[in-house]
Amino acid sequence: MSYQAEIKTAQALIEKNGSQWSAIKAESVARMRLQNKFKTGLDIAKYTAAIMRRDMAEFDKDKTKYTQSLGCWHGFVGQQKLISIKKHFGTTERKYLYLSGWMVAALRSDFGPLPDQSMHEKTVVADLIEELYKFLRQADARELGMLFRELDAAKAAGDAAKAKDIEAKIDNYETHIVPIIADIDAGFGNEEATYLLAKKMIEAGACALQIENQVADEKQCGHQDGKVTVPHADFHSKIRALRYAFLEMGVDDGIIVARTDSEGAGLTKQIAVVNEVGDQGDVYNSYLDVEEVSAADTKEGDVLISRNGKLVRPKRLPSGLFQFREGTGHERCVFDCIEAINAGADLLWIETAIPTVHEIRDMMNDVRKVHPDAKLVYNNSPSFNWTLSFRQQTYDAWVAEGKDVSAYDRTKLMSADYDESELAAEADKRIQNFQAESSREANIFHHLITLPTYHTTALSVDNLAKEYFGEAGMLGYVAGVQRKEIRQGIACVKHQNMSGSDIGDDHKEYFSGDYALKAGGAKNTSNQFNNI
Repeated sequence: MSYQAEIKTAQALIEKNGSQWSAIKAESVARMRLQNKFKTGLDIAKYTAAIMRRDMAEFDKDKTKYTQSLGCWHGFVGQQKLISIKKHFGTTERKYLYLSGWMVAALRSDFGPLPDQSMHEKTVVADLIEELYKFLRQADARELGMLFRELDAAKAAGDAAKAKDIEAKIDNYETHIVPIIADIDAGFGNEEATYLLAKKMIEAGACALQIENQVADEKQCGHQDGKVTVPHADFHSKIRALRYAFLEMGVDDGIIVARTDSEGAGLTKQIAVVNEVGDQGDVYNSYLDVEEVSAADTKEGDVLISRNGKLVRPKRLPSGLFQFREGTGHERCVFDCIEAINAGADLLWIETAIPTVHEIRDMMNDVRKVHPDAKLVYNNSPSFNWTLSFRQQTYDAWVAEGKDVSAYDRTKLMSADYDESELAAEADKRIQNFQAESSREANIFHHLITLPTYHTTALSVDNLAKEYFGEAGMLGYVAGVQRKEIRQGIACVKHQNMSGSDIGDDHKEYFSGDYALKAGGAKNTSNQFNNI
């Protein structure tokens, strides 16, 4: 609804209620309604699901229109990211948020820092989704409030043309609310537990849920060892639980991202049930590391299965887990992806050991033989040593091309000694083009970095601590932080405004008129940052 239409609606409501509402100003009501467009998390989930579906359809037509996100561990971090995106690019189009289970475990648990093993309180995931959207909604209120103040100033100056231009900006305002792809790990329990948590996450605003095929109570980070997968029947029951949660909550086009860790997982907790030759369970079991035995070769406690009329014994570890054959990761990933889409997943996620376009492309090409429109979400993970990996990839490519690499030691390519070299420049170019190339070649719809703001926080705090507590003293903060904030136009240099002080002043004026005690007067030290 346009600004003027909101005012007319509010005015009609006020007039309907007579003299008791005579002190309520229609324009103030209209402003508050526009500043609070999204009343609930479900409003957000429905709105953002439609955005993701639109973006997926656009990507199917044009592979350059891939989407991106950064993982954010606090509402303020997510808010500042979206404010920066709007400042630098003028739009939030195809820019999402990612909620990383790793960062929730490491930074948000009441137990303190934890590894990415689903030991944190499950409800903290939904709490972070709600927090992120609170901060994004506040970013909307703040930015619109600034436009309202500009509008008042234009009207007071009698500049009708400028006032009209500002109203157009209000009517065409682009919200900071964007989709969140939220990590539900392996579901934090059985399928009922998965469903219950999914509902909480959807109620908080999540339109896309990412779930992985590991054992819920022994889940590991995708880039660590010891990962244990489950048969497809178990995983698909959780995919269905997510779909039921979306449908129950009225988010009919909610998105499910099915992640497979099979490329790096060599273990399974159980042997799949087989109902007939060639079914899901039979294929899953076909990857087990087995040895053929006779009845005489068996011993007490052995687990045996029948395969092609023969008796085989799966390799079982002291832990009771069963081992897959070496070298089957690629095939199992492809099988997992095909079956996940058959079970109702919308997007796929394959964890890989290193970021190589050809490896991801080869797996996705096999998936797309069955599901041509299969799209991937890919983790541009900080667990990869991107510099070393791409320098080594470049080195190997040059060797294959017959190029002279005698100036380089492949084992020491991380060294700063190579930073100005031709090889390093080529490797950086490949890193720069990785997202565009892999989206084109491997149908990656969404690129995310899981933990970037964890690392940027650590880096910036280290730099500040080194300077402020060292010889630079106060100059460490002024030169390293505040001066850069001012010159780069970082919104939170006016931290009182960012925290909502001006919004509060506006409300006080609505509620109390001339009696309002406002914070933003002439003696507010934040005025030193005006006109920046």
